Amino acid sequence: MLESEKRLYMYEKVAEHLESGVHVIDSTGRTIIYNRKMREIEGMEIEDVLDKNLLDVFQFHSEEESTLLKVLKTNKPTLNVKQTYFNMNGIEITTMNDTFPIFLDEVLIGAIEIARDITKLEKVMRDQIHKKSSSFFTFESIIGHHPRLEDAVETGKQATRTSSPVLICGEIGTGKELFAQSIHNDSARANRPFITQNCSSLRDDMLDEILFHDKSEGKDPEHHRPSLFRQAQGGTLLLDEINSLPPSLQEKLLNFLSRGTDLPFDVRVMATVNEDPIDAIAEGRLLKDLYYRLSVVSIFIPSLRSRKEDLPELVDYFINQFNHHFAMNIKGISDEVREIFQQYDWPGNVRELEHVMEGAFNLVGFEEEIGYKHLPFGFRQRIHHSVTDDESQDGSEFLYQSGTEIKPLELFIEEAETYYIQKALKYHDFNITKTAKSLGMSRQNLQYRIRKYGIERNSF
Repeated sequence: MLESEKRLYMYEKVAEHLESGVHVIDSTGRTIIYNRKMREIEGMEIEDVLDKNLLDVFQFHSEEESTLLKVLKTNKPTLNVKQTYFNMNGIEITTMNDTFPIFLDEVLIGAIEIARDITKLEKVMRDQIHKKSSSFFTFESIIGHHPRLEDAVETGKQATRTSSPVLICGEIGTGKELFAQSIHNDSARANRPFITQNCSSLRDDMLDEILFHDKSEGKDPEHHRPSLFRQAQGGTLLLDEINSLPPSLQEKLLNFLSRGTDLPFDVRVMATVNEDPIDAIAEGRLLKDLYYRLSVVSIFIPSLRSRKEDLPELVDYFINQFNHHFAMNIKGISDEVREIFQQYDWPGNVRELEHVMEGAFNLVGFEEEIGYKHLPFGFRQRIHHSVTDDESQDGSEFLYQSGTEIKPLELFIEEAETYYIQKALKYHDFNITKTAKSLGMSRQNLQYRIRKYGIERNSF
């Protein structure tokens, strides 16, 4: 073995035992050294990276965002630079890098990068930013200029001046809690608690206790659980989907609210219904007297299908939001997607649009525009009915759609994979552990694919 080969072998062995990622490329961008820690950080095998060009394996928003390639171009080291990029499997990675050019007799022959993994830290920080930005709504957060929406906003603004009950009516996904928070945050109660309780998510016996009764378990004050009214003291209590409360609890709530100034708590009560309240009363899901008690102020939020002229503004809003959230730079949507959005009825309203846009961001590569191929498969399935229903046995409509062009193999495989995962999830009643086991993959792998393909339980 030549002396230079021995030296390289020893360098590789040393690099294998380091607890920092080490990645060395030559002057053409080809990987020469790729140590164990770097493989762990990037989730890659050595044969996937070694002797391959950097840009053939990893995806960057632009070539300049690769710190290794930047050092090759500038011949200058960069220290403590954060870099976010994707491996060949589409997994996002964030590292903090020190990168240096390598010279031999004053000739640049490559670059070395020493990396520290901050992927989890970056995700936590990004999620915190997202939570903070989305947990405090005001009327400025309401997007759109349709007359019916503007009427609802105006009614909400007038309601900020009093503490009267408010009933907010609208389909699922129209933004009822957004309106409730906006009223609270623009009122004199803004600095007091805003408490939300979804009435459909708890058992009847639990709701009675949670709404009205404080509970103590032993003498430890940490095990004292105050009622929702006590928690909301001085602020606002939002009862979401109040039409899902059983009649006995609706009656109890009505009697409680009818005490007027004799109430033991200073709490403004708001409530939402996800259907026409008159239909709910007629079909016995909402007490008429409770409706009259809560609807001192009534706000009716229009569905998205009735205000499609607001779609462009909503799309721009979500693009800006997810560009910040995912550190991307998407400019807009294609004409084809714009037409699809205009033709679609949006049964899930603005919430569905948000989920579709987020799903597209997870599928888009480095294009600056969201196209049809980036839309979540479940959404495309709902539009074109490209997948047969559950009783279909041969799956022929999935394999071929009459009158359509042959799809790229990559897109077809993606759709087939999504379809099969959906079938497996439904078979196991959306139990992630059982589904992952039957598909021969880990829970984490399955959950990643569910997020990647925008699969939602209520989509099938």
